[in-house]
Amino acid sequence: MNAAVRAVVRMGIYVGAKVYFVHEGYQGMVDGGDNIKEATWESVSSMLQMGGTVIGSARCKDFRMHEGRLKAAHNLVQRGITNLCVIGGDGSLTGANLFRKEWSDLLAELVQQGLIDEEASQKYSALHIVGMVGSIDNDFCGTDMTIGTDSALHRIIEVVDAIMTTAQSHQRTFVLEVMGRHCGYLALVSALACGADWVLIPEMPPEDGWEEKMCQKLSATRSRGSRLNIIIVAEGATDRHGKAITSSIVKDLVVQRLGFDTRVTILGHVQRGGTPSAFDRILASRMGVEAVLALLETTANTPACVVSLCGNQSVRLPLMECVQMTQQVQKAMDEKRFEEAVRLRGRSFENNLKTYKLLAHRKPESELPNSNFNVAVLNVGAPAAGMNAAVRSAVRVGISEGHKMFAVSDGFEGFYKGQIKEIKWADVGGWTGQGGSLLGTKRTLPAKHIDKIAEQMRKYNINALLVIGGFEAFLGIMELLAARGTFEELCVPMVMVPATVSNNVPGSDLSIGADTALNAITFTCDRIKQSASGTKHRVFIIETMGGYCGYLASVGGLAAGADAAYIFEEPFDIRELQSNVEHLTEKMKTSIQRGLVLRNENSNENYTTDFIYQLYSEEGKGVFDCRKNVLGHMQQGGAPSPFDRNFGTKIAAKAMQWISKKLNESYRKDEGRVFANTEDSACLLGMRRRALVFQPVVQLRDETDFVHRIPKEQWWLKLRPLMKILAKYKTSYDISDSGQLEHVVLNGPKESEAMAAI
Repeated sequence: MNAAVRAVVRMGIYVGAKVYFVHEGYQGMVDGGDNIKEATWESVSSMLQMGGTVIGSARCKDFRMHEGRLKAAHNLVQRGITNLCVIGGDGSLTGANLFRKEWSDLLAELVQQGLIDEEASQKYSALHIVGMVGSIDNDFCGTDMTIGTDSALHRIIEVVDAIMTTAQSHQRTFVLEVMGRHCGYLALVSALACGADWVLIPEMPPEDGWEEKMCQKLSATRSRGSRLNIIIVAEGATDRHGKAITSSIVKDLVVQRLGFDTRVTILGHVQRGGTPSAFDRILASRMGVEAVLALLETTANTPACVVSLCGNQSVRLPLMECVQMTQQVQKAMDEKRFEEAVRLRGRSFENNLKTYKLLAHRKPESELPNSNFNVAVLNVGAPAAGMNAAVRSAVRVGISEGHKMFAVSDGFEGFYKGQIKEIKWADVGGWTGQGGSLLGTKRTLPAKHIDKIAEQMRKYNINALLVIGGFEAFLGIMELLAARGTFEELCVPMVMVPATVSNNVPGSDLSIGADTALNAITFTCDRIKQSASGTKHRVFIIETMGGYCGYLASVGGLAAGADAAYIFEEPFDIRELQSNVEHLTEKMKTSIQRGLVLRNENSNENYTTDFIYQLYSEEGKGVFDCRKNVLGHMQQGGAPSPFDRNFGTKIAAKAMQWISKKLNESYRKDEGRVFANTEDSACLLGMRRRALVFQPVVQLRDETDFVHRIPKEQWWLKLRPLMKILAKYKTSYDISDSGQLEHVVLNGPKESEAMAAI
């Protein structure tokens, strides 16, 4: 929430508005006085890394009453505030919409009581409202993610990872209760991200007789050698008859029926606390800027809107339509229309549930289809957190579809050396939370040893390939494709899933591993900034990875609150470096104490990290001192973030389903073999704007800068002006990426009559 507050304040000031904090939510609006204070640029500095909300939030009975709303209207009119940015759940947003509808009547009443004059009533005749959804439950329809959800998932996964180590030592079953009264999102995604044995959520209560099925599943897992069982229960979970299923009921069931040593962990408010994740900071910053733009463009007839995230884009949606849809979910659950409740929750929720069902419930061998197809999985390039989650998902979906799955060690190098072996369901147990690549990975490309690779394909009768990796994986698939004319063994379906911290693969807005790297950068920057809390005026120069791709530096800069981020895609010269130093010098003369500058490792061969450090040190003499850090390989390491586990799991499952479809399409019965040599039989599966899309790699050739190993067009470059605006630079911001807006440009600060309150 603090990142959203910061973005609204700074964007508001940038466009020339006066911005006010309303402390303690609606209660502060009703009480007035010091609860409504003007915000300054400096009053939101050092806010990004704080959890909770600095301006406070409170449930308010007074605002539910007409009298309370009348007081609130009076307090706003006294300060000339006619724009409200409300950050909260559906209750807060519904209250705001009611306030907006009543506004003219409230003003008329205030005139009647002699509290305001007719002129003020005319001047402030319309109240404009924009909502942002802040809720860890992710229970608001119309947005893929609400502010706070990703951070809550981080807390849950940290606990699960810690529990897994102790549970494996003691052969224990753990029952974990997570938040989400009426919404099972946190439970479902954390179950997907940690490979839980069983999950109980309110939207899809278990069938009658679930107790027996669950106990069978747990004992089958134990009999296959696992020392650990994890059951995740959403706090609002019920059975089909509306009877609550609590964590203690589940524990007693396991103890009585199986005699397993079982422990309960109730996470409670731990999930709400802690430092916000990089994803949440970026989401909230984007939403905050979008909210201010939406307020500027509203007219008296514009319905109240809510700023949402759809796929990878900020969109504006009518507030009350989203609220009504959210209420319909609860109604469907109350009326036991569970399939509909899941559908109403949205595409993201539905996909998560499908993927979980696909991966968690292993069918007996006798029930599995027998496809007679062999599929190989390999990791190529540098290790990226989330690769193991993708491999686990691919292996288990492949087995469920009846294929024999083969794991190739050490990428294409291991392939031509014959490091290939069958991999079973149990072999990938517990892989989701492991960082790096358990299969091993190398940067070697296949072209030099294409004959040996074809030989191994023939030897093991490999009918399809799933390649998980970065730019080398993309090049590798292209080389295999080019050799199809010479080696018929390569005429099989191939699909690539992007996994690289650099996020530089064409055809995909996001890659597995990039979110974990962003979190590593963001939290390191937090610590580095904190290290200067006892000193005055210090600037940190930090070098990030990414090759020639500036994604980590730019988006990491936005999440960490950087003053500048130097990247290859936006050439810079000595004049820009000089103006950045001057900008920081000016900022240091105010109450701002620390500066942060990020530099992508290959941004410029001459303006190195050392050069920039020395320049800033020299030019800032007497005003600030400098420190530098090269983050290096720590960005590749660590346990994968919930986003990367979930993304890796879902995208690999989708890739395997595509492989199954292509195998059936390209199987030649008369020859008894698979033959696929069309362009669309070698694809890259990527996240494009709002959807996962399969694209033939041949078609991506024109979109790629092969010299610098980056896509020619990159969506995140649109976020760079946003970082500059939030760091007090005068710049233009193209918002053509927004939901309802096309090609609107704000050229520098404008004087505006608008007054906004958060």
